Amino acid sequence: MRGTNAVLGAAGLAVFLALGEAAPRLGLVKDEYFPPTSRIADALATELADDAFWTALGDTLTGWALGLAIAVTAGILAGVLISVTPYLREATASTIEFLRPIPSVALIPLAVLLYGTELRSVLLLVVYASFWQVLIQVMYGVQDVDPVAEETARSYGLGTWARTRHVLWPTALPYVMTGVRLAATVALILAVTAELVIGAPGLGARIAVAQTSQAVPEMYALVVVTGLLGLLINVGARTVERRALAWHQSVRGEVAV
Repeated sequence: MRGTNAVLGAAGLAVFLALGEAAPRLGLVKDEYFPPTSRIADALATELADDAFWTALGDTLTGWALGLAIAVTAGILAGVLISVTPYLREATASTIEFLRPIPSVALIPLAVLLYGTELRSVLLLVVYASFWQVLIQVMYGVQDVDPVAEETARSYGLGTWARTRHVLWPTALPYVMTGVRLAATVALILAVTAELVIGAPGLGARIAVAQTSQAVPEMYALVVVTGLLGLLINVGARTVERRALAWHQSVRGEVAV
């Protein structure tokens, strides 16, 4: 089944690349706005040979990784604390519902005002956007704990740490992994967006420079790189999720299929 899906995915990608090559050459679109796939591939090869490209890639991955790590850590700790404390949950419900829908890009002026084009501006946006993905999933996971299992653990004399380890965490872990996977993708989007708009060092800033200098093939090549990064991050997150949840029925069912 997985082999068939891989073949179909490769076939779909091949068709897409062929269309990208044919459309400008047939005059369906202007090649100065959408160059053929072969020209984009040449530009990508040139980028890969440029040391500045790898520096920009490192800057983007640094902002993504640091922001994601902070967001995941804060989201898990805050989610568990809020969920297991009834009064705290009630006190923060309105605040969470108010802050969560605010688009992270709306904070760009604040980030620029506070930190300019430094890495901290990228981190502010990445952490804010990714934090909610983890927090909400953790809260759902903790609230999904079976009260019968919780009471049974108490009746057997398990302490707070033991109940957290053997009852709460196994129940919440699938939700946590979903939140981390979503946050990983959101973190990359916000990292590139911050670089593109603010001008912080990274692939986004390099895309902006290519666009303003009319280097269209190079611009598309960099966009392809960000797409490949997103794909690798998503595949990596799913792999980690499957390994962490190898015992869970959802993953066992997926493997069986």
